[in-house]
Amino acid sequence: MLQRTPLFAAHQRLGARLVEFGGWEMPVQYTSIVDEHLAVRSAAGLFDISHMGEFIASGPGAEAFLNHTLTNDVRKLATGQGQYSVLCNERGGAVDDLYVYRTKDQEYLLIVNASRIAADWEWLQTQVDHAPTRDGFKLRDASAEFGAVAGQGPRVAEFVNRVIPGGSIGGTLAAHVTELRKNQIGGFVFRGVSLLVARTGYTGEDGFEIVAPAEHIEAVWSALLETGAAFGLKPAGLGARDTLRTEMCYPLYGHELNEDTTPLEAGIGFCVALDKGDFVGRAVLAEQKASGVARKYVAFRMTGKSAPPRPGYAIWSEGKDAQPLGQVVSGTQSPSLGVGIGLGFVPAASAAPDTRIEIEIRGRRAPAVIVPKPIFRRGQSAQ
Repeated sequence: MLQRTPLFAAHQRLGARLVEFGGWEMPVQYTSIVDEHLAVRSAAGLFDISHMGEFIASGPGAEAFLNHTLTNDVRKLATGQGQYSVLCNERGGAVDDLYVYRTKDQEYLLIVNASRIAADWEWLQTQVDHAPTRDGFKLRDASAEFGAVAGQGPRVAEFVNRVIPGGSIGGTLAAHVTELRKNQIGGFVFRGVSLLVARTGYTGEDGFEIVAPAEHIEAVWSALLETGAAFGLKPAGLGARDTLRTEMCYPLYGHELNEDTTPLEAGIGFCVALDKGDFVGRAVLAEQKASGVARKYVAFRMTGKSAPPRPGYAIWSEGKDAQPLGQVVSGTQSPSLGVGIGLGFVPAASAAPDTRIEIEIRGRRAPAVIVPKPIFRRGQSAQ
């Protein structure tokens, strides 16, 4: 049976089209994917992200444990700061990608992918015995205790303080929510309820992710929709979330990342701190860093008229002597640019921007070109 977030009834009342995603029944769209996507790019969109998991690591040994299990260096985090990181296996493959926030001096919040909650928890438990300070920390799976929403778009900062007024009570010290800078998190009060607000997101736009007790998240959702309506805020589903993140080349677990794909292969080496000391998967990642990866994660856009690329489609070199290069892992029609776009893996020798390639779509190969990441940049217009 599919799991449902605390906002399920709210989605039904809004007439959302609901689909299965990572074991959850989630809204894929309310009006249309294009309408919701463009609302986020031009004004604001509100996403239910309550399906994502929350783990809490606390105690004097929590920092050392997380530095042993995650690729990034949590020692760099001051209280109230967050960073993107990856949980790797011994082969360097990604068990999951996640955000880790230092909410207190000796407490960390990990936001993990919905489809990986059980796998992540199991993997972390296997690492406890290998921790540098195995008795100095506690781990708790708090996923069932919280709900979360993400307000994304250039106009969210115009109204979020009206919904969550006042200064922070923990984390980053701020007089208002909008004083948070990117990747900062603070504790705030909404109608007498303590919640966490982070200035992060998965769309490429400015925005805020709000984590609240599960029984209060619908009140937060409703207040944001009511106040934000005058600023163009619309509820947005998984469809727009996917087109937005694809334009920005943000990885999605199960597409760009899996247990056989390393962060370096997936183009997110910036969150791998090889200089921090040993951690799970480091030996493989260090070798890849020194020798280079055999395959690279590339972005491309279609250059002719065709149906949009989809995951699983073959990527070919160009010309009559074309050879198969790899496979599309994410693909869609870009609402912002009006062309087909995608992400995939190809041999390192064929990964340079401006390389002409072909995408096999429904038995025919259509022309495309590898482009720099991200595919969408502010100021670009539709083709």
